[in-house]
Amino acid sequence: MRELSAEARLHLYARSLSRRSGTGFHAAALYGAFAVIAGILLGTLSVHPF
Repeated sequence: MRELSAEARLHLYARSLSRRSGTGFHAAALYGAFAVIAGILLGTLSVHPF
C-alpha cells in the first residue's frame, strides 16, 4: 500500500469521524482548516528568500 499524504490521512480520519457522529461536517471543516494552515506554514517555511 502506498504512503498517504497528511491531507489524505486527515480526510480519511474526518470521514471516519463523520460516520460515528452527527457532526461530520464540523469535523471535516476543522481538519480541513488544520490542513490549510499546515500547508501555508510549510509553504512559507520552504521559501528561501536569500
